[in-house]
Amino acid sequence: MKNDIYGIEKWGKIFFKILKNGNLGLLNPLKKSNPPVDLTSIIKSLNKNLSPPYIIRVADYLEYMINDINDSFNKSIRSIGYKNKFKSIYPIKVNQQSQVVKNVIKFGKKFNSGLEVGSKAELLIALSQNLTKDALIVCNGTKDKEFINLSLLANKIEIKTIIVIESLRELDLIIKISNLLKIKPLLGIRIKLTNVVSGKWSQSSGDRSAFGLPVNKITEALNKLKLNNLLDCLILQHSHLGSQVPDIIEIRKYTQEACRFFIEIFNYGAPLKYLDLGGGLGVDYTGENKSKFHSINYTMEEYCFNIVETLKLELDKVKINHPIIITESGRATVAPSSILIFNILDTTIFNVKSCPKLNKADHIYLSYMIQILKYITFDRIQECFNDLNYYRDELRILFRNGQINLSEISKVEKTYLYVLNQIKKFVKKNQLSSNPINSKLKNLADIYHGNFSLFQSLPDMWAIDQLHPIAPIQKLNRKPNRNVIINDITCDSDGVISKFVLKNGISDTLPLHDIKNNDEYYLGVFFIGAYQETLGDLHNLFGDTNISTVKLEDNGKFKVIHEQTGDKISQVLNYVEYSSNEVLNTFTGITEKFHKKNVINSKEKNQLLKNFKASIDGYTYFE
Repeated sequence: MKNDIYGIEKWGKIFFKILKNGNLGLLNPLKKSNPPVDLTSIIKSLNKNLSPPYIIRVADYLEYMINDINDSFNKSIRSIGYKNKFKSIYPIKVNQQSQVVKNVIKFGKKFNSGLEVGSKAELLIALSQNLTKDALIVCNGTKDKEFINLSLLANKIEIKTIIVIESLRELDLIIKISNLLKIKPLLGIRIKLTNVVSGKWSQSSGDRSAFGLPVNKITEALNKLKLNNLLDCLILQHSHLGSQVPDIIEIRKYTQEACRFFIEIFNYGAPLKYLDLGGGLGVDYTGENKSKFHSINYTMEEYCFNIVETLKLELDKVKINHPIIITESGRATVAPSSILIFNILDTTIFNVKSCPKLNKADHIYLSYMIQILKYITFDRIQECFNDLNYYRDELRILFRNGQINLSEISKVEKTYLYVLNQIKKFVKKNQLSSNPINSKLKNLADIYHGNFSLFQSLPDMWAIDQLHPIAPIQKLNRKPNRNVIINDITCDSDGVISKFVLKNGISDTLPLHDIKNNDEYYLGVFFIGAYQETLGDLHNLFGDTNISTVKLEDNGKFKVIHEQTGDKISQVLNYVEYSSNEVLNTFTGITEKFHKKNVINSKEKNQLLKNFKASIDGYTYFE
């Protein structure tokens, strides 16, 4: 679409479309002939029961991604002639929310999809799911006696729980507990591969990674298994490439190395049945299709084809039967299915519509600032900007030294903004995008204040500069007239978003529309289904947002299939060891004390307590 300045057609692809009315539409990739669902209609429906901000989970997107990875692997297996099958495993750590995990199991049932766990809590979740008989639970991470005990016993009730050996110490513990319980375990071995990938999480790859056995310890582990008559229990080899791997060549090299270890361990005598290649499948957050931190240079089909082809070539060389392929693609599975929606509460606009009038008492520098308007030309545009900032800064010094008063400095700032905006208009009108002045002007952005917490809902944007596409969900058929940065609702200078995905690349500002009084203006942050809900914290005691899971219907309508209210203030108080009842009782006592002193009357006391109680039971965000 002509007005798609946000790159929706690039990063949104099969999920989103700009509608004729300017609203954002949700496409159904499972049923491409269906008309799109207007996202604003979902918002209007939710507003009857829930207040923004909220996370909207689109069940169809999760189902599509599960179908896509399984179908793509199966297609590659058929086309290449690979003599075994593929199993998808979902790592619970990526998003542990109950509705997400339940839907992963539901949509993955036809593929016998399993789960990966890295803690006792995650193991309990996995064991309580209604998995199919052929589904696997892969147990990674550091394990204690209780973890191993539970994993072994689960196999007695036909839940295929594979304990992945992470260290020799852990192996000793597995052997000990297995002998005590007289249960032969299902075992995997995790190997530190030597290949180091590029990207943000390169440290999780290579022989210096935190996970698995180094190469020099593998034979020791195999010997120990053989000595204890457990080598026949070793059915899975595991390795982990990393997260958000941007380059397909690195995935091919990694697969090749994993295959070499598989061959050696198989030849040692271990009856390996599964080759688990871990995670790494990335998400193209920017739609650039490039080997970059926020993008990837491959498609789902290319990813699957490269893995399957590499395995077949390497294994056929040595005439070893093809194992069942496993990947743990969590990010790619769940990221597209969740959208954060928040409303704009207020704006700080650095704009003055008319130039202040001079009087005789004004400082001479003020007149110099106004005179700049007469020489705004192509040749002198940088000079204009430099002069304007010099005079403004000198006048600010005079104010700090008490030489001009508040009224005078206010006039200075208004004049500065007026002249600056005339410079901006000239640059825009004359399309001076390549001029160095343009980048300086972009930094002088307006501020839109959003009803959300960056630390709670988008922690990766704060912590590791992760990019998520952001766009308004309305007025997309109108040209935006503001370049803005976005502040969240927290009282923290880090609570700001100042990097944005646009059609033409990454920008320091986001083009948005003017907001008139009482207008509801919503922004969507996309592809947030992976890690964001799990990693969010309680900065300023802003808790979980309201959540709604929707299903797209054939007629362009939708159905809300699940709603979860966000944290109440009473809940977040309890999280940080405050009893909400104790807080209320203490405040009631304070109020009563001032009532007895006749500082407040009975009506004021009752109103104060009423408001206090309502706040305790209310949403942590702006209502």
